[in-house]
Amino acid sequence: MTRITAAAPEALIYESNQLAMCLAYSVADGLTYTGLNWQDSTGNLYAAASWEASDAWVQGASQPLVRPAWDVDEVIDMDAAEAAQAVLVFSLEPVPAMPDKLTALSGPDAVAALGLMGLTPKTEPTEE
Repeated sequence: MTRITAAAPEALIYESNQLAMCLAYSVADGLTYTGLNWQDSTGNLYAAASWEASDAWVQGASQPLVRPAWDVDEVIDMDAAEAAQAVLVFSLEPVPAMPDKLTALSGPDAVAALGLMGLTPKTEPTEE
């Protein structure tokens, strides 16, 4: 099993959640990327998720997508899932998160991986 931490930029939340459902187990996986709690140095916002993935999952993420058997009601927007897959950057080495890419890093724990992507926890502006 490999730890994967991914950062979905604000503009790709919907598409990233469709991909998450396509690669996972149920409609609940459509809530993988919620909460824009991370930001890059220019203020772009990201939702993050981290999970343990099998080698088969890693291979499947780079293969042509197939609607999972559980999706009998066709809940998944396959076009959106494919759009997210098309901009997926999966790396074993540190790579910066970008506002037009779904960035996934394999290896370190979630917080360390997000830091290696150049992300920090979102802070609320303080009133003076």
